[in-house]
Amino acid sequence: MKRVTGLIFTATAFLGAGLAQAQSGDPVRGEYMFAAGGCATCHTAKDGGAYLAGGRELETDFGSFYTPNITPDPETGIGNWSEADFVRAVREGISPEGEHYYPSFPYTSYAKMTRQDVIDIKAYLDTVPAVRNEVRDHDLPFPFNISMSMFGWKLLFFDDSPFEPDPAKSEAWNRGAYLVTGPGHCGECHSPRNLLGGIDTSQALSGNKNGPEGDAVPNITPGEGGIGDWSEEHIISALEIGFLPDGDFIGGAMTDVIEDNTSKLTPEDLQAIATYLTSLPAIASNAI
Repeated sequence: MKRVTGLIFTATAFLGAGLAQAQSGDPVRGEYMFAAGGCATCHTAKDGGAYLAGGRELETDFGSFYTPNITPDPETGIGNWSEADFVRAVREGISPEGEHYYPSFPYTSYAKMTRQDVIDIKAYLDTVPAVRNEVRDHDLPFPFNISMSMFGWKLLFFDDSPFEPDPAKSEAWNRGAYLVTGPGHCGECHSPRNLLGGIDTSQALSGNKNGPEGDAVPNITPGEGGIGDWSEEHIISALEIGFLPDGDFIGGAMTDVIEDNTSKLTPEDLQAIATYLTSLPAIASNAI
């Protein structure tokens, strides 16, 4: 059921006479979940940009988006954000100032993440070097440049229900489903979108002919034009080193995803993803 809720979380503790943010996250675990979320790929500008200081351009049919600085810099990054601010931004797409983020930031998938996973990521981000880098505004035509329009967009397309394990499936299948639909946000690129930018959930993971930066993104269901003839070992090899069953290597934007994300996952998590993907309903490719 689609719903948009305002979740209020408090995570503060009295320290002496002042009020300070309680640190309840695990930065080591957070670094792993950060990699699982592929955050470095988008939040580090190409051609030598400072780590996580933002500024990478994401070209879409709706204009160009520029990713924000997520280092702990207090003025241009997230140094002044509380855990509650961060959780709300990641899982609800709402800034500390109450503004609605554009879905170029995949909170539509991150909504499936557990609160603890998100808090752990915040704990890791608190440890990276702070970089002052003020990122330029998005370059969007009317009416997409009106951020309040995102409130209506969310009512139409944002399902903020959390991930629910399927008790009829194995632990590995459920872990794979969580990684693919939540932190991995695979459907954001591998699914077709409608004219308003909403994901066509009936065609999830079947590919997208108009992917990021104008490139087609392949079908990763077992359907025609997809991965129907791939074994689980083929999927693991592709995610780990980019090696394809035909002997070629993955190119395009997926090379960054492999380097920053999937190559850093444990063998158990890679196996879980393969278990989940090979179980999906077969859908003919929408990437052609």
